[in-house]
Amino acid sequence: MADLMKGKRGLVMGVANERSIAWGIAKTLADEGAELAFTYQGEGFGKRLRPLAESVGSSLVLPADVQDEASLDAVFDTLKDEWGSMDFLVHAIAYSDKEELAGEFVNTSRKNFLNSLDISCYSFVDVTRRAVPLMENGGSIITLTYLGSQRVQPNYNVMGVAKAALESAVRYLANDLGPKGIRVNAVSPGPMKTLAGAAIGGARKVYRVIGENAPLRSNATPESVGGTAAYLLSDYGAYTTGEIIRVDGGYHVMGLLQPENL
Repeated sequence: MADLMKGKRGLVMGVANERSIAWGIAKTLADEGAELAFTYQGEGFGKRLRPLAESVGSSLVLPADVQDEASLDAVFDTLKDEWGSMDFLVHAIAYSDKEELAGEFVNTSRKNFLNSLDISCYSFVDVTRRAVPLMENGGSIITLTYLGSQRVQPNYNVMGVAKAALESAVRYLANDLGPKGIRVNAVSPGPMKTLAGAAIGGARKVYRVIGENAPLRSNATPESVGGTAAYLLSDYGAYTTGEIIRVDGGYHVMGLLQPENL
């Protein structure tokens, strides 16, 4: 395949570096013919992102702070001026204080709870609302979640609560936007060796244990997540909305570790 996304334009938010899940998605979409725009927060991430964006032929690399209304307005005003319309949106943004991604959830501070929910969940609602006027002919929107939203994972803590809220937001947005021909879904990869994943306590052990015990005996790759995203964002996903699609080697179906690991 090389033309699955040909003629489609979309925004990818949340690429931190070449190992980001968001970059795996962006690379797949570009390989399938999509025209991309990117956002970043802070010049440090901007320096990493620009060469990646150039490698897929994108010159639209825009600063964005999801907690700043004016910043987001500027992003979508630019997209309207440059493109007039858009076909898809990839939201891959989440944040929590690293110090609270270890130990017990009961010790979550009010400040970090509110900040984590704001950045990791409300930002999805906020950017979706801005994207809708640019999707006059319908479109597709995806975000990223994780199994820690549904099952307890040590140290995931407030991020599990934030992702649970995010998954609920997916369902409500899917219902709101369905009449406009806009689909809303989430992809739930297994643990991956990313900058965000490394912030969670015990990340290396979780990566190893899940890789050893998933039915496929392997963790997902950025390419596999990218392929799932391409399906959801392409016309092949025309009647899939409100879904949480897991790309974790099947680990989510397990009730116990594999016999050899018990």
